Amino acid sequence: MELKSNSPEQTQLLGSYLGQLAQENDILLLTGDLGSGKTCLVQGIAHGLGITEYAFSPSFVLVREYHGRLPLCHVDLYRLDHMAEIADLGLEECLYNNRVCAIEWAEKALEVWPQDNLLIRLDYVSDSQTQRIIRLKPEGERHSELIKELKLILSREKTWNWL
Repeated sequence: MELKSNSPEQTQLLGSYLGQLAQENDILLLTGDLGSGKTCLVQGIAHGLGITEYAFSPSFVLVREYHGRLPLCHVDLYRLDHMAEIADLGLEECLYNNRVCAIEWAEKALEVWPQDNLLIRLDYVSDSQTQRIIRLKPEGERHSELIKELKLILSREKTWNWL
């Protein structure tokens, strides 16, 4: 599934829908260049989960947990360069303990994530400061169902540009 977001607010709205649809143990793998909107999307996910705290990028603490309808484990691997560092984080509690897990810079460790996940790629649109191409690729039955539900929500709105 590919969409064009026209603004940070629209990216957050997409995240909010994902948060509303999220279930325990959903794993959202976010990839994209620095500043492409990964944290913006997670802020929307947090909102959709009913989290009232502001979701900061956890770049310096690596993992933050927020509590709403479901707990959100927000992981940022930006500062890590080696698989051993990522393995040492002990992310099993985030991944397998009835939380929603959103992992920024997930491409640094694609081989360690569970097979059932939603890979979300955010890319800049050339000649635009605010537009992003967002590609959502589900793996597994649960995340394929999530995309079907998301498509139903987005099809009711006329503001989304499908690619």
